Amino acid sequence: MEELVKLLIEKGKTISTMESCTGGGIVNAITNIPNASKVIKFSAVTYANEYKIKMGVPKEIIDKYTVYSMETAIEMASAIQRFTGSDYGVGVTGKLKKIDEENLYGEDDLVYLAIYEKNKENESNNYSTIIRLNYEKREDNKEQIINVFCNLMKDILNKENKNKE
Repeated sequence: MEELVKLLIEKGKTISTMESCTGGGIVNAITNIPNASKVIKFSAVTYANEYKIKMGVPKEIIDKYTVYSMETAIEMASAIQRFTGSDYGVGVTGKLKKIDEENLYGEDDLVYLAIYEKNKENESNNYSTIIRLNYEKREDNKEQIINVFCNLMKDILNKENKNKE
């Protein structure tokens, strides 16, 4: 995460997150690094669907695809990016190997992670991945998600360097 924060600072880029199943784990990992205030604009933990909707995720997306879908993660990422004006918005939703009584659909070990880049509506400039969780303990699964996010974000920033060359 230190390397990621350093890259964001070097590039003058900012990031905001809308997290569900990670409970703010991504933003917590970022803010554990000195100078994180230079890159973090805002973070929202939106466990309840109603707050995803209040933050800008269209209810129709959740109704059509479910809260546990890549479509919802992408909308979370783009909504938080628009809300804050940050360079990158991050959306993460899924289940950490636990049945959700309010939302019974979807696999219990899949997490959807999306990163939305400001001013890049072309899908090739927005990044997403599905993570199949490997662990039984919530903390370990959150750590897995944070690591996937960190590596994906570093790849995005390093790709930006190669595109400028």
